[in-house]
Amino acid sequence: MARNNKQRDRAAAAAPVVETVDGGVAELVPDRDRPRAWTLLIDGAPQSHVDLDDPSRLTFEYQRRLGHVIDLVAAPNRPLQVVHLGGGAFTLARYVAATRPRSTQQIVELDARLVQFVRRELPLDAGARVRVRSTDARAGLGKIQDGWADLVVADVFGGARTPAHLTSTEFLTEVRRVLRPDGCYAANLADGPPLSHLRGQIATAAAVFPELALTADPTVLRGRRFGNAVLLASDRELPVAELTRRVATDPHPGRVEHGRALADFAGGAVPVTDAVAKPSPVPPPSAFL
Repeated sequence: MARNNKQRDRAAAAAPVVETVDGGVAELVPDRDRPRAWTLLIDGAPQSHVDLDDPSRLTFEYQRRLGHVIDLVAAPNRPLQVVHLGGGAFTLARYVAATRPRSTQQIVELDARLVQFVRRELPLDAGARVRVRSTDARAGLGKIQDGWADLVVADVFGGARTPAHLTSTEFLTEVRRVLRPDGCYAANLADGPPLSHLRGQIATAAAVFPELALTADPTVLRGRRFGNAVLLASDRELPVAELTRRVATDPHPGRVEHGRALADFAGGAVPVTDAVAKPSPVPPPSAFL
């Protein structure tokens, strides 16, 4: 107990670390309950949470759901080849390295100064096989060979919005090129009422991949508040039953939609192409309270 109190005291005494990066003002805020855990914010918007003592610990709801995908995309302990579009604090890359040793990963993050900041303040484990490219997500994806990845994770936000060129059928066709035949795409999407962006992204993914699933907080799916949803897409059958069980038992339980129910949820939305693509909606101020 005394040791835990000392750890909390050290965390409470730690000051936030602030630095101007290409995308705004980055801030690492210490976790008062865990001595080597931090939350990354960009211009006040929470981006990710990292626990250097336990990289397998995922705190944000959407990151927990992406963690379930990482757990289920292949047999336990099997090394993966993963592409992360959007780096943040490298939370999910750290999770893969901790839970699936010998995995090979590529992070594509446009904000070079953010990458330098995170590397300096929250260094990756020396044994992690992670390469970081400071370039645009779609441009970086274009440099990856056909069929290389078991998993592509898209978690890209600029000014709290997903850029338009990462929302189209052309973009997802490039994702599919990079995936192995049994690979999986997972995207963190943000939307609020009337959920037009989310429905459009489901239709867009359905135009490229035969198998889809969506997981989110039920209040988000009912259009009652702005929030995150994780969209999965693949050429193979997705582990919907086990994903549903895991999401339902999370600290903040979620729901999984797939098949006919997901098609009904999309409600006749049409696929988005490069010619008409728009960024995701601006989050309301209440989204980060």
